[in-house]
Amino acid sequence: MGDLMRAYVEGIGLLGPGLPGWAESRAILAGDGPYVATPAVLAASPLLPPAERRRSVPTVKLAMAVGAEALERAGRDPATVATVFTSSSGDPDTLHQILETLATEERDISPTRFHNSVHNAPAGYWSIATHCREPSTSLSAHDESFQTGLLEAAAEVSADGWTVGLIAYDLPYPEPLNKVRPIAGIFGTALVLTPQPTDRCLARLDIDLSRRDEPVSRMAEVGLEALRTGNPTGRALPLLAALARVVAGGAPETVVLDLPPGSRLVVRVGAPC
Repeated sequence: MGDLMRAYVEGIGLLGPGLPGWAESRAILAGDGPYVATPAVLAASPLLPPAERRRSVPTVKLAMAVGAEALERAGRDPATVATVFTSSSGDPDTLHQILETLATEERDISPTRFHNSVHNAPAGYWSIATHCREPSTSLSAHDESFQTGLLEAAAEVSADGWTVGLIAYDLPYPEPLNKVRPIAGIFGTALVLTPQPTDRCLARLDIDLSRRDEPVSRMAEVGLEALRTGNPTGRALPLLAALARVVAGGAPETVVLDLPPGSRLVVRVGAPC
C-alpha cells in the first residue's frame, strides 16, 4: 500500500438517470429503494449571467448542477473553494458539431463552439458563476477519470490543506461518435472534501494506492451496475453507495476502484469522528 491520504466529506452532489440529487437518491444507492432509470434533466445554471447561461452546453450544465448542489449542502461559499474538474472527454455535442462542420466545404466554426470544446470550459463557467479565484485543475484519464480526479483532490487536501470541490461528469456522444466511444447516459457527481472534520462533515475517507489485484467494487442493482460500467463517471457509484450507507449510520466500508496500469484506489469510508 502507498501513503494514506485522509479527507472529510462535507457535501455531495449527484445527477444521473433515476438519480435526481443526493437527498433524493440516498435510499436508492443504499439499496433501500427501487431504482428506475428515468432520464436526467439538464438546465442552465441560475448562477450564470444571462449571456453565459445561453451559451452553456450540456457538459457545463451538468458540472454546474452537481457542483452547486455539493457546495450548497456543505454550506460553503464556492468562491473560497479550490476545484478539481474531471471528465473522460470534452463536451460531446460541441465536438460532434465541430467535426460535422469540418467535414463540409464551409469550415467556419463559431467562436462559441470553439471555446466550449476545450476541456476546461466547465471550470471557466464555474469561475464566472461563483467569482472563484482559488486553484482549479481540469483533467482527463479515459475510463479512470473519476478515480484520477479523486486522487488529485485528496492529494490537494492532504498536502496543501485546501478544501476542494471534486466535480466529475460524463455525457454520451451523438452518432456516429457514439459507435466509437459509447457512453451510457448522463452522469455527474461532486464531493466537497476538507482536511479537517467540521460540524457539517458527513463521512471520512481514507484513500490509499494498492498494487494488489483486489476485486473492484460493483453495484448489486443491475441498472446501477450498467451505469457504473457504461459511464466513466459512473465508476463513482460504489463510493457514493458506501457514503449513503455510512451517512445513514451504517458500519464503515471499503471501496476498491480500478486505477490502471496494474493498481487500485482503496477508499475506506467511515463516520467523520
